Amino acid sequence: MRDDKLLTKIGGLLRQAEGTDNEHEAEAFMAAAQRLATAASIDLAVARAHDAAARAAAAPITRRIEIGAAGKRGLRTYVALFVQIAQANDVTCDVASNSTFVLAYGFAADIDACEALYTSLVVQMVAASDAYLKSGAYRGQTSRQVVTSTRGFVRRRVVQEKQLAPITARLNFQSAFANRIGARLQEARDEQRREADSRDTTASTALALRDKEIEVRDYYRTASTARGTWRANRSSAGYSSAARAAGDRAGRRARLGADPEFGGPRGAIEP
Repeated sequence: MRDDKLLTKIGGLLRQAEGTDNEHEAEAFMAAAQRLATAASIDLAVARAHDAAARAAAAPITRRIEIGAAGKRGLRTYVALFVQIAQANDVTCDVASNSTFVLAYGFAADIDACEALYTSLVVQMVAASDAYLKSGAYRGQTSRQVVTSTRGFVRRRVVQEKQLAPITARLNFQSAFANRIGARLQEARDEQRREADSRDTTASTALALRDKEIEVRDYYRTASTARGTWRANRSSAGYSSAARAAGDRAGRRARLGADPEFGGPRGAIEP
């Protein structure tokens, strides 16, 4: 079930974040958008805990989220961004082996919130990394990569340092951007949950959220056919502390939302 009123409110906050040039105001609107999503999620969980009709009306679902076309470089960082957003909104993910799509498991309202946030942030992430490369700030930097060296019958792993290539700079930048966004959203979510707990003298909120967590986990166990665990940091690209520092700074400054349309299926990133 889609809550269009909730998405409209979240969309309004995201557009306010995008419309201000004040970094602190943008941060406040960003946090407010995540707190609103969390508050709605808490309300749904509490309602379900106390109302059999509400439990019957809402149950976990699976939704496929398109990420990008096969063969496009950097899809793993797009996936990493979505997964970071999902973790802050009680959604579990499976990832296609080629990172072209994500299967999201959770309540529809939570997945809607994830899509709204992702729609704005993935565009910002790509634009910020483009600007970083265009600035040339990565030039003169190096990256490190673990490679296998063979001498005769002896093989050993060594760290190789080389000039930072543009694609390696981009991947490191976007990876750090996604991690920073995840931390910001988690902080806003935790703040909203603490406020809800402080108003609840019966501990019913904590119990409802725990029940919801168990329900999503049990649904995932029955619905998922994934084998293995996806890891965001598993990449053949080298590691660049300079590019990651730049991506982290961009993630701190990121605003949420330029697109006025939220809640509908989002197209994949074009090749």
